[in-house]
Amino acid sequence: MDLTIHTSSLPHDDPDAALAFYRDVLGFEVRSDVGHGRTRWITVGPAGRPDTSLLLAPVAAAPSITNSERSTVLEMMAKGTYGWIVLATRDLDATFDRVQATDAEVVQEPILQPYGVRDCAFRDPAGNLVRIRELHSDIG
Repeated sequence: MDLTIHTSSLPHDDPDAALAFYRDVLGFEVRSDVGHGRTRWITVGPAGRPDTSLLLAPVAAAPSITNSERSTVLEMMAKGTYGWIVLATRDLDATFDRVQATDAEVVQEPILQPYGVRDCAFRDPAGNLVRIRELHSDIG
């Protein structure tokens, strides 16, 4: 088999705040912005990498979700326990400094983890955990 990850998804509860974070803070390019008002599906991804995307989806738009489930998801998002993603960069310190200079909530400053990965972590505007790990020249 020849499989790749094309699109992954994170929920949002404020499309404008999500767009500002992923486009303006992280530098992702906007691939599409579909919908209206707070019910928008926004696809972003790293510049020059059209084969990899992140879909920022409105949590309240799924027709099969009950009001109780929606409340639970929104509560978990607010606590930062619902969605998360791991990104990677070759310059973790510069990336951390750039993101920290915004109003993004810092969860963890850059640190070498006991399992050998150096990373940091933030929360996006919806509360999703965004971990950023450092790539080494010997790692693709």
